[in-house]
Amino acid sequence: MAGITHEPLRQPQSAVRRRRREIPTSPLYRVRRVALIAVAVCLVPVVISYITMLTQRSDSSLGVRTVEWLTSNGGRGLVNRVESIYYSLTAPATGGPALRRLPHQTAVAAAPIAPHYAPAALTPLIKPALPGEGVWHPTFAGGGSQPPVLVTSFRSDPAYPQMVAGVAWLDHTRTRVRLYPGLQEPAVPLPRGPMEVPINHRGRLVATFNSGFKLQDSGGGFALAGHTYAPLKNGFATVVGYTNGSTDVVSWTGGPNVGPTVRFARQNLPLIVNNGRPNPNLSDGPQWGATLGNAIRVWRSGLGVDSQGNLIYAAANYQTVGSLARILMHAGAVRAMELDINSYWVSFISYRFPGAADPANLLAAMSRSRYRYLTQDDRDFFAVYMH
Repeated sequence: MAGITHEPLRQPQSAVRRRRREIPTSPLYRVRRVALIAVAVCLVPVVISYITMLTQRSDSSLGVRTVEWLTSNGGRGLVNRVESIYYSLTAPATGGPALRRLPHQTAVAAAPIAPHYAPAALTPLIKPALPGEGVWHPTFAGGGSQPPVLVTSFRSDPAYPQMVAGVAWLDHTRTRVRLYPGLQEPAVPLPRGPMEVPINHRGRLVATFNSGFKLQDSGGGFALAGHTYAPLKNGFATVVGYTNGSTDVVSWTGGPNVGPTVRFARQNLPLIVNNGRPNPNLSDGPQWGATLGNAIRVWRSGLGVDSQGNLIYAAANYQTVGSLARILMHAGAVRAMELDINSYWVSFISYRFPGAADPANLLAAMSRSRYRYLTQDDRDFFAVYMH
């Protein structure tokens, strides 16, 4: 009836107490609750670590930084497994149609080379040769008839006729090499410096290229300005810069610290080429398995030295460590080492004009910006200056 209100029914206190008693209190429930609390507590440092990583300065993408973080925090096995599966599924098949022309190398400068100055053209491994295959070209327009940097490209494996390797030759009489730390690598306390090519040094800059694996992956050493910041290991492949201005690729025998004649030293696994021959462990040895292993076909880079002391840089996609060694030997290296791998880390950039003007990647397929190293970079790297 109108005007009559009904109060809500109130449950007796005894019923409320009964429901409260019905909340699960079994030993299994208590164990689960304790386990969830323990997991939450354990995740706190993980979350803090990830957030710390996100707040650090970096020029890398979030995805790359996350993978690097996982690798450094107990997820190496998982990352390696996923990458191995991915690269195995995307590995190229043998054979296929042959190329009709080589991809254009934008680094080439239209400058004459003095007769008999350049190394001999690389012998084609697939016939007939494509126009310009294995022929050296200058990159720095101001280098005169004896340019400091020469580049070429060639098809490196008859079984994969679409693979193209890029090679750069650095005249040891006309260049000087410097090593620069990056924002995050090497991950040891040291003076970081500019972490890019210094602006006041760019007037004579002719090339830059990537360094090796992270030190925690390679186990190698690092020295800069005559000071050792990570102990060097005998038997490791080492890029050594001497105080007389020369640079070499050697198997290190000098103990954990550099001597007074060494300006810088950067190690990365054992040599892959020595005395003009491939390391016999390239096929099945464990030395190059710190990341993806020896046989996974991926972007790889390497640095060697010829019999005259000139440096040779090589890079290509879909390479094993053995095929990289063969590329370097074909280009004339008598000693050589693997540098970094994966498309995100492999870079060789040349500069056509003084002031780091008109930069160009060695291969058009290289994914990183040609302006890399002109801004701060995560990884340590090498810069080449005209002497």
